[in-house]
Amino acid sequence: MLAGLTTTASAEVTIAALGDSLTQGYGLAQGDGFVPQLQDWLRDHGAEATVLNAGVSGDTTAGGLSRVAWTLTPDVDAMIVALGGNDLLRGIDPAASRANLEGILKAAREAGVEVLLVGLSAPGNYGPEYKAAFDAMYPDLAQTYGTLYFESFLKGLTDLPDRGTAMRDYMQQDGIHPSAAGVARIVEAMGPAVLDLVERANGSGS
Repeated sequence: MLAGLTTTASAEVTIAALGDSLTQGYGLAQGDGFVPQLQDWLRDHGAEATVLNAGVSGDTTAGGLSRVAWTLTPDVDAMIVALGGNDLLRGIDPAASRANLEGILKAAREAGVEVLLVGLSAPGNYGPEYKAAFDAMYPDLAQTYGTLYFESFLKGLTDLPDRGTAMRDYMQQDGIHPSAAGVARIVEAMGPAVLDLVERANGSGS
């Protein structure tokens, strides 16, 4: 797929990255956050894409829903939706989070905007029923709305074999937000899925 991208994804695509502090680039220099690193990665892989930072620190799925309408300007061709971490921190009912995400996906569909939905896995401290409901909502909604799906924003870090090394080398001191080097690994892992999003936005995906 990567080899063919230079010919199939020739048009400029504008992607809005709707998310929270992970998307916004909390604690990082302006050029080191997720959005600028992703844009550079896409261009290095032959995609003409502009990535807009629609990340707000502390935002929940409800916050994302409240601002999706003005995020989806006529210039936006595609959207990455990476929300839910702050819902977890607040113990919000997964049914409410699911309804908010569904509202975001409905808005994108009505606007004719392709979506990459980024999932999230709940910890076990809220109980098995909460975890099952929360974890399932992302792939379920992706299937229902025909969006692309990427299992976890932090996959590039959580897939590392040594969690201690990952925390030391790729996270900021708060242990929650990735460092610039951590963001680079996150982008490397998620990048191919975003290339798929670019192709869909150009009408060359399925």
